[in-house]
Formats: sequence, structure tokens, C-alpha cells
Amino acid sequence: MRGFLTRLLVVLTVILGTNYVAWRWLESLNWSAWWIAVPLVLAETYSLIDVGLFGLTVWKLRSRGEPPAPAPGATVDVFVTTYNEPLDLVMETALAAQRIRHPHTTWILDDGARPELRERAAEHGLGYLTRSEDWKDMPRHAKAGNLNNALMVTEGEFLLILDADQIPSPDILDRTLGYFNERRVALVQTPQHFVNVPADDPLGSQAPLFYGPIQQGKDGWNAAFFCGSNAVLRREALMQLGLRGYVRELERSVGQALKASGKVLRKARRSPQAQDPAVAQALDSVERATAQARADIDGGASLDEVTYRVRRHVDAAVRRLVGADLSALGADLAEIAELERLTGLAGGPADAAADARVLPGDIDEIVGLMSARDWSPLAALESVQALLDALSVERTGEAQPIMPLATISVTEDMATAMRLHSMGWRSVYHHEVLAVGLAPEDLQTMLTQRLRWAQGTVQVLLRENPLGVTGLKWGQRLMYFATMWSYLSGFAAVVYLAAPVVYLTLGILPVDSLSAEFFIRFIPFMVVNQLLFLVVARGVPTWRGQQYNLALFPTWIRACTTAARNVWFGRPLGFAVTPKERQDGGPAWSLIRPQLTAMVLLAVALVLGAVRLAVGLNEPIGTLVNVAWVAYDLMVLGVLVKAVRYGGYVPEERNTEHAVQR
Repeated sequence: MRGFLTRLLVVLTVILGTNYVAWRWLESLNWSAWWIAVPLVLAETYSLIDVGLFGLTVWKLRSRGEPPAPAPGATVDVFVTTYNEPLDLVMETALAAQRIRHPHTTWILDDGARPELRERAAEHGLGYLTRSEDWKDMPRHAKAGNLNNALMVTEGEFLLILDADQIPSPDILDRTLGYFNERRVALVQTPQHFVNVPADDPLGSQAPLFYGPIQQGKDGWNAAFFCGSNAVLRREALMQLGLRGYVRELERSVGQALKASGKVLRKARRSPQAQDPAVAQALDSVERATAQARADIDGGASLDEVTYRVRRHVDAAVRRLVGADLSALGADLAEIAELERLTGLAGGPADAAADARVLPGDIDEIVGLMSARDWSPLAALESVQALLDALSVERTGEAQPIMPLATISVTEDMATAMRLHSMGWRSVYHHEVLAVGLAPEDLQTMLTQRLRWAQGTVQVLLRENPLGVTGLKWGQRLMYFATMWSYLSGFAAVVYLAAPVVYLTLGILPVDSLSAEFFIRFIPFMVVNQLLFLVVARGVPTWRGQQYNLALFPTWIRACTTAARNVWFGRPLGFAVTPKERQDGGPAWSLIRPQLTAMVLLAVALVLGAVRLAVGLNEPIGTLVNVAWVAYDLMVLGVLVKAVRYGGYVPEERNTEHAVQR
């Protein structure tokens, strides 16, 4: 019954929303105030798409119920990832992981390489891993790099990944490993639940809508994704993913090198040395070799064979050139020596012997040395050598060639899951709290965490847009896109905050008029939309999440702009690990300066709107609608006032009874 009602409300929401937004575009725009009318209708269109994607997500809600029993003999590595968290916190999690009932090996993955943590791990019989020397002066890739390093030195068939603050239940593996009896399951994700959050959740840390209907809906589309912790993964799937990534990166780098060979050779031909016939002949030879390599790759030849042949061909051309130059040099030296002898400038027999040593007998050795030296005849043609270096099957820019977890984003989890799904692997969302952790206890930490999540998600969107990823089914593409799309809401929020201020202070409506037709189209859409949330949530509070979706608009905008600069222009993001302890200091009002500014503007607009109504400059209906709009915005933004003043979790409030959710 719930499924039928959910789908009915989804259909009604989409129909009524499309009806409203189409009318807004076609008949209601106030073109005399296009500067606010067009942004508002664009924001409304964005929201309609967002609601449609949410409706599609919950269309196939999947409740799995009791999990299957694990197969006997499954080997598991439990990874506790840490960088700079307090040692006691890390050890509490690691010792809880050690008490997991299913046979396993517990590893602390210490990216901070702290000797004291190594010692404490050894005292308790815990495995301890940190980066190998191969990672020195190489890209580290944050948590993804830490996990990738550990994958290369452990052997378990399955991996349970835990953040440093996530205390696992002893039966976490008993409740999840059974899903891997299905051969193509690569991931089982469980909820993240926090024990240091009061009932009113002032920072919006709990995510009951996401770790509930949204993940269950994605699960129905085989698109439930990895959330970084409290998840079990199949090693085989990750290694297959790493090998595929290695091959794909190799194909990309070699393809780019060969594609750029024409430009490289044209640059080389413009150098003064290229006027030498021998150099021109060598360049002709390189050009033929690269052209043949492109043809071979297009014909399906293996990359290792193609790159080997090209490198041999280029090496041979360079050696011939150096050999010719050396022969010419030898002839010049012999001519000079003969000239000195004839003119009587030469010394005695000892000098003649020295001259003879100028030209050793093993000319192949000299050719090899000169070919590798900066004073080679091709020294001015550095671009040719760069081309040669690029045609390599080695991943010289990384600490290890195989990177199973995706490194294209600061949130490695979503990108990794999307790639697994594109390879035909399956995922499971098991709706049961099997680990409990610590949420941020101050606004600054919470904002740091949300910014990183949003930045990572937008990075994935810009680098591997799921709508274009081959191997994904359309349902999966839309499920990933829905999560990425949601972080664009910051731009729409600015318009939603500005529109009522514009009317109340200036009397400018973004619609032609607030006629009965407007209300007939708008109100049913909003009512049905809210009913959809209520039915899907099934008693789970979602209001706090809706508040923060709007209230954090500066964070979402910053995430989009910084991620775009990172992807398009290589600007660093400044990755930061979310602190696990409250940051000292009083209320940090500066953290919400844009929101406070918006609240002041909304309040001033209320006063000016009342004055303009009193003197007849604003219409009563328009004023009433926009006053209600402003009141809603202030109620939403007001959550941040409470967040700034939040003094942290009081232990006495802790609810020790964590109900199992299914």
C-alpha cells in the first residue's frame, strides 16, 4: 500500500509541477522585470527537476529484511582509517573492531605515521600499516591513497572499512557478509548513526532521509553507493576496478602522447639544429614511427607492443644521429691533430697518445652515453624526448600503478561505487545500524565536513558525469546524477531569498500578477510535494534536513566554484580531515555572515513591505504572499542561530538504546 501511495504521489507531483512550471515559462513571466523573473523561473525549474529525481529515487524503495547467513570461511580485513585523530579514539574503535565475532584481521591504517600509535597497536595484537616509501614525493590522494596502500599489502577476500570514530557492533560481519553469497555483489553499505547528537539535532548531523528512503530507493535501482565508512567491499571487485583504471589511464596517456606527436615534431623542426640534414632525417623517422603507432592502436594492437616498437624506433634514430655526430667530431679532431703536426704546434709523443685517447675504440659505448646526455645533438629537441618519455606503460607519476579506490575526488566513495556499477557489479544497502560514530559538535567543523562532501561530489560530476558513463544503466545514471544535482541548490536558494525582498521593497513582481490561476497551479503542487515527503519518510523527521538544504547555500555555492576551479584550472581544494573533537572558542557568527545578511535584508523587507502596503504602493495579496515567503525563509535560516550557539553534546543526554532499524 505504501509503495502504491508513494508512486501515486510521485506521478501527481511531477504532473502538477510540470503544469505549474510550464505555465510560468509560457504565460506568467514579467518581462519588464526580467532580471528577477527569469532567475526565479530558472530556480523553480531546477526545483522541479530536483523533485522529479527524488520521486524517481523513491519509486523503487527496497526493504531487504533479514540478511542471509555468511558463507563459511570468508576471510576479512577490517580497516580503521586514521590521520590525526586522538589516539584513544582510534584505539577504542580498533579494539571494538578486534571484538567483531566473525574471524578477521584488524588493521589500523595510520596516515599520520605516529610511532606511539604503532606501539599501542602492537601491545594489543592489532595490525598497523602506514604508507610505504614509494609514496614519498608522490600524490597522496588522502583517504583513498591510504586505503589503496593497504590493499596492496593485505589479503582478505572482503574489507570492512571504518572511520576512526565508528564503533562497530560485534555482529556487523555476521549481518552483512551473507549478501556476498551473490557472486556479483561488490559492496554492502550500512547506515551512519551518531551517538553525540541531542534530540533536536541542531547541526543536522543525523541523515534519516538519506540513510533510509533515499539509499533504499537507490538500492532498488542497484545504485546504493559507498559512503566511506561502515561498509564491506569485495577485494576482487576493487582489484578488477584498479586494473581497469590502470589500463584506461595508460590508454589515455599514450593516446594523448601520440595525438600530440604532430605538434611536438613541428616544434622540433623549428629549432636551429633541425636544419642539419641528419637531424631532419631523424625527425622524419620519428614521425613515421608515431604515425604507424596511431594506426596500430586504431587497428586493435596491444599498447605494450606499440609503445615498445615506437621507443625502439626513436631510440635507434637518436643513436644514429649521435653516432653520425660523433664520427664527424672524430674527423674534426683528427684534422686538427694533423694540422698541429704539420705546423709544428704539436707536442711530443705523450701528446699524440693523449690525442689518440680522444677517440676510444668502443664507439657504441660513447654513442649510448651521448644519447643520454644533455650535450646530445638532440638537446635542443627536448620535446622529442618528452614524447618518448610519455610513451611508457609505467605509471611513473603515482606511488603504485594500481589504484583500486578512485582518486579523482576528495570523496573517494561515490566515484568508486559508480565505477563498480559501471563494470556490472552490484551493491546492497542494509538498513540496520551496525556501527555508531561521532558527529561534529560545533558549526565550524560541520561546515568543513559538508563543504568537503559537496566539493567531492561536484568533482565527480565534472570529471565523470554519470549521464555519460558507459556501463551504467539509465536508472543508475539518474540515481548518481540526483545526488550531484542536489548540490547546485545554493544558486537557486539565492534567488528564493532575493525574490520576496525585491517585491516588498520595490513592489516588483516576477510574475504578471498573483491571479487565481497562479494559486490554482502552485498550491496543489506544493501540497502534494509535501505529502510525498511525509509518506516516504514514514514518521522519520526530515524538517532539519530541509532547513539545512537551504540554509547552507553559501557552502554549496563555494563547493561548486572551488570544485570547478580544481577540475578546470588545477587549483587545490585544501583538503581537511573533519576534526573529531569540538573546536574551542565562542559563537562564531562570522561563519554565517552571508546568512545573517540575508536575514537582516528579509527583516528590513518586512518593515518596508508593511509601510508600502499602508501607503498603497504594494498590493494586499502580493504583500501577504511575500510576507509568508519571508517568514518561511527566516524560519529556515533561523536554524543557524541555534547552530552557532550550540555548546556541544552533553553526555547525560546520551541515549544508550540504539534501536535496530530495518
